[in-house]
Amino acid sequence: MSRKIRRYFTDDFKQQIVDLHNAGRKCSELIKEYDLTPSTFDKWVKQARTTGSFKAVDNLTDEQRELIELRKRNKEFEMQLDILKQAAVIMARKGK
Repeated sequence: MSRKIRRYFTDDFKQQIVDLHNAGRKCSELIKEYDLTPSTFDKWVKQARTTGSFKAVDNLTDEQRELIELRKRNKEFEMQLDILKQAAVIMARKGK
């Protein structure tokens, strides 16, 4: 079984598919006609309903945004700690 080549769709194309669905076309028809996976189709419809955007950044939950922010702050604190450790080593050498 060979893997399918990953395809990329423009936001305009995604919106057109969602518009066709909203106009009354059946999900199964659209999936078959445009060779989409059901999960991709469902994701596009959900994104269009919730935020109206197909960008991953716009569709993050509050918890996901908070996790990203906390990871960023943690990385900054780790860098500051490394700098302080290096400064402590330098200051200890100077004291001798």
